Amino acid sequence: MKQLTSPNGTAASALAFGTMQFGGRADETASARMFDACRAAGITHFDTAHVYTDGASEKILGKLIAKDRDSLLIATKAAYTGGARPDTIRTSLETSRKRLGIDVIDALYMHRFDPDTDLHDTFEALAELKQAGLIRYVGISNYAAWQAVKACWVASKFDLSIDLIQPMYSLVKRQAEVEILPMAADMEMLCAPYSPLGGGLLSGKYAEGGSGRLTEDDRYAERYGARVMHDAAARLSQIAAARGTHPATLAVAWAAAHPTAPTPIISARDPAQLAPSLAALDYDMPDDLYDELAALVPAPPPATDRTEEA
Repeated sequence: MKQLTSPNGTAASALAFGTMQFGGRADETASARMFDACRAAGITHFDTAHVYTDGASEKILGKLIAKDRDSLLIATKAAYTGGARPDTIRTSLETSRKRLGIDVIDALYMHRFDPDTDLHDTFEALAELKQAGLIRYVGISNYAAWQAVKACWVASKFDLSIDLIQPMYSLVKRQAEVEILPMAADMEMLCAPYSPLGGGLLSGKYAEGGSGRLTEDDRYAERYGARVMHDAAARLSQIAAARGTHPATLAVAWAAAHPTAPTPIISARDPAQLAPSLAALDYDMPDDLYDELAALVPAPPPATDRTEEA
């Protein structure tokens, strides 16, 4: 995978921290404590978005990064709403720069694919912003592989590369293995997948009667409602207990151990919830354990109609 760096050349960490909870489930105090825990563990890559918590996420993160800004890779996202039109991108970027208190955004993602805007318009605007020195890297989030490849082709017309891609990926959501992860490796994009804990399902807390997105958000309840997913989460907890570790540690370490070396984005609502995911930074995933965990949920079929040859 592509190695990205902070403004002063510090390498992006093997895990990223997502601040979607900042200003929402995590107040400013909890956010600051999690940020400090991440920094102590060596995290240098922080991820937010224009739409997270109505802008509070970017504002809180901006305060926290001030003292170490040049040694951190700061990523945000535009165009979740309003489309990926040039005017929307520029307005969103300007708002994010002000909220974060930084002149240059290290990585700007298109938050999702916009079928109603010509890709040429989108990536010409991004090329101009990069040439103007307002962004350092360009990313795409929630794009299918074919959309990503098409975007790369269009971007190349403006002498622009796409440096990052952000798909959903976990033990119970493995579709990215079929095309996105190998595509990213082949095209030298850093893959920074989100939700390595499956909305918290793989932390084991729901089996213990805990609450969170799966009980509070209908989208997440539907996304992770399949029986096979819950059975896998229960078995993961058993495997983790037998090895004296936390299921969240295994889940994050498993996602990071894919042969294409992705950078999973971890998140939490408080430091105690974050700790097991951070522990994945130092967890050495043995091949036999990787295979055992991979077998908990069937792998998605390959991207070919000649499955007998796959």
